[in-house]
Amino acid sequence: MDEKTIIQRLSIKYNLPIQKIEEIVYYQFKYVAEVMKAGKFEHIRLPYLGKFHVNPRRLKHLNERSANNNGE
Repeated sequence: MDEKTIIQRLSIKYNLPIQKIEEIVYYQFKYVAEVMKAGKFEHIRLPYLGKFHVNPRRLKHLNERSANNNGE
């Protein structure tokens, strides 16, 4: 079953407009994108999906790489 079908079924089941259901379904991904764009590299916990975080070694590597590029 594809996502459009699921959204349509939820719309019918809860008697809500499709746009509202899409807003609800996609909000969590929009939130994650906003946190990532902020560049703070905070931990993000999504219920029933898990906790997402940046590997500290990768962050260190990213910071070192950024410092090297700024020095050139």
